[in-house]
Amino acid sequence: MNAPGGLQRKQALPPAARDIVMIAQRQVVFWLVALVLLVAGLYVLRDMLLPFVAGLALAYLLDPLADRLERLGFNRLWATLVILGIFILIFIIALVLLVPIVVNQLAAFIGKLPETVSRLQQLAAEQGGTLLEKLGGPEVLQDVQQSLGNVVSEGARWLGTFLQSLWSGGQAIVNVFALLVVTPVVAFYLLVDWDRMIATLDSWLPRRHAPTIRQLAREMDGAIAGFIRGQALVCIILGTFYAAGLTLVGLNFGALIGFSAGLISFIPYVGSLTGLVLSVGVAIVQFWPDYIMVGATLAIFFAGQFLEGNILSPKLVGHAVGLHPVWLMFALFAFGSLFGFVGLLLAVPIAAALGVLARFAVRQYLASSLYDEGMPPPPRPETDA
Repeated sequence: MNAPGGLQRKQALPPAARDIVMIAQRQVVFWLVALVLLVAGLYVLRDMLLPFVAGLALAYLLDPLADRLERLGFNRLWATLVILGIFILIFIIALVLLVPIVVNQLAAFIGKLPETVSRLQQLAAEQGGTLLEKLGGPEVLQDVQQSLGNVVSEGARWLGTFLQSLWSGGQAIVNVFALLVVTPVVAFYLLVDWDRMIATLDSWLPRRHAPTIRQLAREMDGAIAGFIRGQALVCIILGTFYAAGLTLVGLNFGALIGFSAGLISFIPYVGSLTGLVLSVGVAIVQFWPDYIMVGATLAIFFAGQFLEGNILSPKLVGHAVGLHPVWLMFALFAFGSLFGFVGLLLAVPIAAALGVLARFAVRQYLASSLYDEGMPPPPRPETDA
């Protein structure tokens, strides 16, 4: 009986080629098993990972500053102490100044939310009621009001469920105190040993594929660093701009809505749309029928979008990150639902890494025989006899 085609082809290969194929198969199996164990470990330990993942992210973000201070003559330990000291000081000052404002405005906003929604429904009925009654009678108006109420209720319920999943995913064992205490300690030790850790990991790479892996790691680092460091600055600038603008026009909860919209602007379109809907809704309830103030609220967000799309993102984030907005949103929501706050911290790096690997796989495929298998060979150029 004939052997299967795959076995026949393998036996037809010369001994050296067969050894290379077997080594490649063993390496694929090894790394797949390692990946499965890593994902399973993250899922099992997700309730206690938050301060450690946050410390790792902080060390990664601050490593370029430590390298720069080393080039200026500091040793690694003193560079780490200076950087973390300044970072913690800035963080504490921001916490002391911003937390009371945010907490007070958040409590007031939540308390007035039912009243705001009810007022919006009333204004919608008053302004559009005549037209709806002409189109379909009182039943249509009642249906529209009921549908609007259902949409608002479902949106609030979905947001509450998502926030609850984030909280339960990051709160089980590690509380806020542990996060504030453990994260700086983890970041300190990782930042001190960062270069040694990278050198150790490099020494573990399979020697045959080490150059390719290093190149992929450099591409991943460029994508992750370009997005996180650049997008963090974009979010801070936009949050400050929105909060200042909405506060200047006198909008209730303007600082809270503006900062929130800016800080979640790393989710494509979600931050700006959320801030726009909330601010315009509050502006209509507060200023109606003053069209100028409602228009001023709209103008602030249009100006912010112009600033982000034409100045901030091209200058600070760039176009070489390679993260499609849909893929980024999927990663953030999927990892956030599965792993809580830990998932949000891991979503962007993993999405960027998978994007680099996917582009590498496509390049390998296009350069392989699988791409043009079965195609006739290109014609030879004719030569004069």
